[in-house]
Amino acid sequence: MYDALIKYFNSYTTTPLTSDEIDLIQKFYTAKKFRKRQYFLQEGEMCKYTAFIVKGAMRQYRVDDKGEEHIIKLYIENWWATDRESLMNQTPSIYFIDAWEDTESLIITKAAMIDLVNRIPALSECIRNLDVNFAIASQRRLNAAISLSAEERYHDLEKTYPEFIQRFPQHIIASYLGINRETLSRIRARGVKK
Repeated sequence: MYDALIKYFNSYTTTPLTSDEIDLIQKFYTAKKFRKRQYFLQEGEMCKYTAFIVKGAMRQYRVDDKGEEHIIKLYIENWWATDRESLMNQTPSIYFIDAWEDTESLIITKAAMIDLVNRIPALSECIRNLDVNFAIASQRRLNAAISLSAEERYHDLEKTYPEFIQRFPQHIIASYLGINRETLSRIRARGVKK
């Protein structure tokens, strides 16, 4: 289980982790399994952990006054699931995060991650790289939401994250794109006809 995490860290650093650093990482991260639909975080709770997904899929969402779910993020293998705002500011979350599939993860607290980064300089480089990637992805998603048509957003998702289309059902994809299921069905039908 830890091999995936170590490989991931090494892919974002210029200096490979040493065996002592790998041992330290394994002491700081805890294996945690989630059954499908089991919560990692519920609205109103403070987010205490960040989860590295080894196997499975999760989703982050809000529920509005009408009971409608609004998907904020989707997570699959080698992605990090957390509510960054709640985790960093230690405030109650406005989101739910649950497992969409049976999920195997490695979790760590904020304090443990800070301690680990202080002990392993290569992780500081890794986190900087991840933060840059996160900022770029957030900027792209925001731009798509305000600038692209529903059809363009779907095709951008299909091109950028084809795994999402394969792993999540149509109603979740529609919510993630900010459209209704019927619109997504029409977009997909037009794509099949072409």
